[in-house]
Order: sequence, then C-alpha cells, then structure tokens
Amino acid sequence: MGGLSASGRSVRLVGGGLAALVVLSLPVALAMPKYRAQAIQQFHYDTGNPLWALDRRVMACTFCHVGAGGGAPWNPFGEAIRAGFRADAAAGRQGKFPNVLYAVLQAGGDADGDGYPDALEVFAHTLPGDAGSRPDTPLAGLQTEFAVAGGMEQYAPPAAKGAGAGR
Repeated sequence: MGGLSASGRSVRLVGGGLAALVVLSLPVALAMPKYRAQAIQQFHYDTGNPLWALDRRVMACTFCHVGAGGGAPWNPFGEAIRAGFRADAAAGRQGKFPNVLYAVLQAGGDADGDGYPDALEVFAHTLPGDAGSRPDTPLAGLQTEFAVAGGMEQYAPPAAKGAGAGR
C-alpha cells in the first residue's frame, strides 16, 4: 500500500497548517489602521466605493506619514495632527481622533505651505502634507466648491454635526 510515510504526513499537516494560517491572517494583513479608516469615513472618501476598506489607494499612508508604509516620521500634516493630540490632552480632553482631525482642519492651517489650506486639500483629494501635491483648481474656485459642498461642516465628527455649527 503506497501510502505516505509518517514524515510525509507530517510535512502535509505542517504545510496545510501554514496555508490555513496564511488564509486566516489575510484579513488582518489587509486591515486598514484604525485612524486611517476613521479619516476615510470622516472625509467621505468611502462614498461610491463599497470595497474602500480593502483599497489602499483610497487614502495612502503618505497622507500623514513620510513613508509609504506609515510609521515615523510624519509629514507636516501628520505632525499637525500629532500636535492636535498633544493640545487636546493638555486641555484635559480625551483626544478622540475624529475630534482632533476636525480641529486641525478648522484651524485653517496649510501644513505643507503650498498655499492651499489643509481642509481644501482634503476636499480636492490631494495630500495636505506634501507641497508637491496640490489641487488643480485655483484657490478661489476651490473655496467656492468647498462652500457649496457644505464647507467645514461636512468633515465634522458625527456627534458634532449640526451641534452649534452656526451654519
């Protein structure tokens, strides 16, 4: 009976186990970091893309980080967010990412110094931390489009929308 030897069965078991481990870990490997997933939804970059959570092109790590793989160091927009967390903590608040992100955008900063405020770069789907990534639309036209689309309020965290926004 030409069956497998004990060592052959062991190799198959180990190989099968490794294959199962790879398949089971795939969702974790494809998972998007929590902050990035929250930002995508807060910026409405998920609209019209039912697979946005698996699409790395929706918002690259370079939105906030220098390297394409994320991690330190952070680009100027990422540093603005980090400073927002520090300011939030110093004020005794809980430092929830959607609130900090919204506060950074409300501040009207231009982290990369390219002449477009960060909120307008978010609206135009360009990188607010990279001066080489600028909207194609002239500033005045983009400001008008942004206002018509809902202005800053469109990026408010869900609990803050409509709560004393004054618009």
